Amino acid sequence: MVTIGNAHDDLIHDAVLDYYGKRLATCSSDKTIKIFEVDGETHKLLDTLRGHDGPVWQVSWAHPKFGVILASCSYDGKVIIWKEENGIWSNIAEHAVHQASVNSISWAPHEYGAVLLCTSSDGKASVVEFLNDGSTKSVVFQAHAIGANAGSWAPTSFSLLSNTKSENSTNTDPTQLQNNEQIRRLVTCGCDNLVKIWKYDPSIQNYVEEHVLAGHTDWVRDAEWSPSVLSKSYIATASQDRTVIIWTKDENSDGWKKTLLTDEKFPDVCWRASWSLSGNVLAISGGDNKVTLWKENLDGKWESAGEVDQ
Repeated sequence: MVTIGNAHDDLIHDAVLDYYGKRLATCSSDKTIKIFEVDGETHKLLDTLRGHDGPVWQVSWAHPKFGVILASCSYDGKVIIWKEENGIWSNIAEHAVHQASVNSISWAPHEYGAVLLCTSSDGKASVVEFLNDGSTKSVVFQAHAIGANAGSWAPTSFSLLSNTKSENSTNTDPTQLQNNEQIRRLVTCGCDNLVKIWKYDPSIQNYVEEHVLAGHTDWVRDAEWSPSVLSKSYIATASQDRTVIIWTKDENSDGWKKTLLTDEKFPDVCWRASWSLSGNVLAISGGDNKVTLWKENLDGKWESAGEVDQ
């Protein structure tokens, strides 16, 4: 295990490894982002990125097919795109359409191109596409009555299942998705205690509400769509009400089924939910400074798969 001490001068809000697990990006209330090289049990600080005017809440690595690219979002209402070339990091784009803190960022499946979802305390979500010529194309929509806290994308396999409804749908060539805007879906959550599913409508070139999932009694802090679809699709939502809900949908049903992760409430606020790449293990972090792991058993019940030791 790698331990990095004194990385920042203030609270650290996010720490994310890149696609290959070789670089770690961290961000903090000290308004900076730090890039570390990680090798076994050793680490080396490569660079400190400065450009935000407020606490940096989240960082997210783009798929390596687009190069070494990192996105960051901040209390200052901006999203910055950073790129590393020949060991030098630079600010290559800024997305500043929101009127309040940008709370989360999520890259779309790489089949859609370099597309980023942003959610903000102004209640809006935006999707910005970074084009090959260096320009950007973005859409903004009102996601929640009050602040939008987080969002994530449906995997391309879910889009195929839910659009074709055919037995052979999973054999469709993913490259066909790039020009099919209709099947892009995403989930957002907000301070209105709601979770919402959105679908891209090419006729208005924006996202429209497809489902509203009500089940939490306080702010929903995170909503994470599982990256893989087996027999059904999974969304995990973590809330201030100290509960985590698993929402599931199979290809033959129109609605989403709600299941509480645990019968009893968590000891403290549930902040973040994160799926493993295979989609069968869920990690939950909370206000008690613990990260717990969960798996679904053969009966469809969720059981503890351990705790991440600090």
